[in-house]
Amino acid sequence: MTQGIQVTGENIYYGDFLAVRNVNVTIQPHAITALIGPSGCGKSTFLRTLNRMHEVIPGAHVEGSVKIDGEDIYAPGVDPVKVRGHVGMVFQRPNPFPTMTIRDNVLAGLRLNKKRISKSEEDEVVERSLSGANLWNEVKDRLDAPGASLSGGQQQRLCIARAIAVRPAVLLMDEPASALDPISTLAIEDLMNDLKDEYTIVIVTHNMQQAARVSSQTGFFNLEGAGKPGHLVEFDDTEKIFSNPSQKETEDYVSGRFG
Repeated sequence: MTQGIQVTGENIYYGDFLAVRNVNVTIQPHAITALIGPSGCGKSTFLRTLNRMHEVIPGAHVEGSVKIDGEDIYAPGVDPVKVRGHVGMVFQRPNPFPTMTIRDNVLAGLRLNKKRISKSEEDEVVERSLSGANLWNEVKDRLDAPGASLSGGQQQRLCIARAIAVRPAVLLMDEPASALDPISTLAIEDLMNDLKDEYTIVIVTHNMQQAARVSSQTGFFNLEGAGKPGHLVEFDDTEKIFSNPSQKETEDYVSGRFG
C-alpha cells in the first residue's frame, strides 16, 4: 500500500544552525508536488532530507520524522544508502558520469548497489529506463557513446533514466529544468507527467508557471529574514495556492509583489 510521504515536526540543521523549522506536511503518492519560494528559504534543503542526502554535509542533521510508505527513514538502524535506493534524485544541472557510456550511466546505480544481473537483464533495464525517460529512440543506436556527448536536455533525461533504473518509489527533482532551453524544459515536464503514475514526484522549482503546469499540490517556503530559519508557510492544492491562497505572504509571492 503506497501512502506517500508524511513529514512530522521536522527541524533541519547545519551544525548548530537551524536552517528549516518545524515542517509538517503529507505528500500524496503518485502525484507531482512542487516546492516554491525565494532563494535561500530551505526548499532544496528540505528536499534533500527526503532521501537523507542532507547528511552528506558534515554536521548536518535532522530532528523529527519522515515516513515514506509508513516507514521512518530516520529510525535507528535504517541504512541511508538503502533509503537513497528507494528515493531517487535528479539535480539542477545534468550530471551524467562523463567517462561512462550512455548504457553504463543507466546501469551505474544498480552496479553501485552490487546487484549482479545478466547481460540480457542489463539490456532490459537499459531499454526500460531510457524508454521511461523518453530517450530510447534518440540513443538506442549509440549506447556506447559517452553520456557527456548528449545535449543538455538529453543529459538530464539520461540522469532521470539512471534514477529510475533502480526502481525507486519516490523521485526528487531539484530544479530539473533550470539549466535547459524551453523545448527541453517542456520535454522534462511532459516526462514528469508520464512518470507520476509510477512514482511519487517532488520537485523544487523557481519557475512558478512550471509549478502551476505540472503539480497537483504546491508548498510555499519562505524566510523570516537573514540568518533566520526557513519554514513552510502554506501547502495546498496547486490551483488554490495560485488562485486563492490562505496566507497573505503566499499571495504576495505568487502575484509577484514579493521581494
